[in-house]
Amino acid sequence: MKNYDIIFFDIDDTLFDFTKSEQEAFNKVFEKYNLFNNLKLYEKSYQEISKVLWRDLENGKMSLVELGSERFRRLFLEHELEIDAVLFNQDYLGFLGEQTHLVQGAEKVISELSHKRLAIITNGYTDVQTSRTNNSPLKDTFEHIIISESTGFQKPQTGIFDYAFDKLQITDKSKVLMVGDSLTSDIQSGINYGIDTCWFNPKHKENNTSLKPTYEINKLESLLKIIK
Repeated sequence: MKNYDIIFFDIDDTLFDFTKSEQEAFNKVFEKYNLFNNLKLYEKSYQEISKVLWRDLENGKMSLVELGSERFRRLFLEHELEIDAVLFNQDYLGFLGEQTHLVQGAEKVISELSHKRLAIITNGYTDVQTSRTNNSPLKDTFEHIIISESTGFQKPQTGIFDYAFDKLQITDKSKVLMVGDSLTSDIQSGINYGIDTCWFNPKHKENNTSLKPTYEINKLESLLKIIK
């Protein structure tokens, strides 16, 4: 067991229940535009489109700004809806920023690690991620909230860790642990940067990649055994 002083957490599906948050925001924005008919169909299409675009973002093929409106532009094109994708995306992000659903055990884990230096490193929109964190029970528990839109880099790019290490004035990589649910984003980025990683895998997904996280946990509370 190593002595980690600094713990970096991903936000979505690590500390916050993104699936629930996304669904509520999705329902609210479609309700605002009176598009409740075929909601399940729209949601299925959106998930498929979004998955492709987020992969493109991770691979540096598109920017976050482009992704926001492009996902809805493609959705509306597929279902022949004449709606302004840019405005729709703005409304959607507004609703998403209101969602503060936590993953089971998140509040307990962050509370019990309060003697450590805790920070967030997340891909996503600055306003949305800041709003969700600041309106949740996890408010004021992190030294820094480092968000890809603000830094100009997204995981798995190493630039976001350069930014984080500079911000927190970290010099020893061996004292740092990256915790996240995504192999291709969180774990890949930690490995790229030469820090230890903990894969949060509550759904017991198979690791079909060549990536080898330092630790794997299925419950967030298991992190306490690793760190203590």
